[in-house]
Amino acid sequence: MNERVRTLLQPLNLAGLFTLAAVGMAFRWMPTERLPWALALLGLYAFLLLACDIWPRRTWLRPVQLTLMPLIALTLVWLDPRPSVAPVLLVVWTAVMAAAMPLRTTAIAVIVADTAFWFVLRNDGHQAPLTVVMIHAGFQLFAALCAWYAVSAERARDQLALVNADLLATRALLADSARDNERLRVARELHDVAGHKLTAMTLNLRALAADPAFAGRSEIALAQQLSTELLSDIRGIVQAMRHDRGLDLGMALRALAAPMPRPSLRLHVADSVRVTDPATAEAVLRLVQEALTNSARHADADIVQVSLDCDGDRLRIRVEDDGQLRGAIREGNGLSGMRERVAAAGGQLAFGRSERGSLRIDASLPA
Repeated sequence: MNERVRTLLQPLNLAGLFTLAAVGMAFRWMPTERLPWALALLGLYAFLLLACDIWPRRTWLRPVQLTLMPLIALTLVWLDPRPSVAPVLLVVWTAVMAAAMPLRTTAIAVIVADTAFWFVLRNDGHQAPLTVVMIHAGFQLFAALCAWYAVSAERARDQLALVNADLLATRALLADSARDNERLRVARELHDVAGHKLTAMTLNLRALAADPAFAGRSEIALAQQLSTELLSDIRGIVQAMRHDRGLDLGMALRALAAPMPRPSLRLHVADSVRVTDPATAEAVLRLVQEALTNSARHADADIVQVSLDCDGDRLRIRVEDDGQLRGAIREGNGLSGMRERVAAAGGQLAFGRSERGSLRIDASLPA
């Protein structure tokens, strides 16, 4: 299923559309001359309800949505001020408001909207405007708390997923480092123990072969040949085990990005990349982690491209997304922390703007 369709069919949107359909059905008792206006406003309300999900990158839509929705709801109440279902639209707007804004801001906006609701009812001569407003305010409070707790739970889940990814990436680096250390330990043991004894055995076989009593024995010559070949094989194995391939940064970075639904990671690690220092690997990990977070929060990017390459004794890292950088580059806490971490690892960091207008990060670390 298309990602945009999946977003539109999320539970909050479905509940809102179902409510709007019920409100539209109730409009059949509205005076005929006002019905076209009411249906047009209801359609605009439905469009605003879904607009931010249809065009998530247009940040100006959110304030327009949160401002026009209560105005449309109050206009519909004014068109038909009798006890009707139009005030339910204020409840739907409250849920949207609480999901997008802090509770304090939501409370102030709801108080203003409900005050206007009360004025509309009173000016129309309603017998108990305060009672009606208080009843709907109770539903609004319930909707606001439900939406706020749902968003809080979703944020906590996402944060937990990021922390878990961080742990998995760190564990991958630690496991890789432990495997390297164990391989080197086994190589040393083979070299020091087996290599020493095979050398001693080869020397003794050479002495036996020089003894006139055993000089003609083919078994001695075969044993001497086998011991020499075995010693050569063990030296080759030790050399291969001592060949340090470095830490597997690719596996750690993919584990870091796996839980994030957006943006996706496109990683390129050159064959020449070889990092053996855990501190350098940790710096690369945190650099990419912060870049992914910034791309998701500020650039609304879908793809983050990360490339690692070696230039002599330096590790080059380039990070670039497909988002859009708005305004000048300002180093907030995230970018400043990134620069400090790279500097602590003996590296250099530069921020720039790519050809497509997104943020580009170029870093250099000792390999």
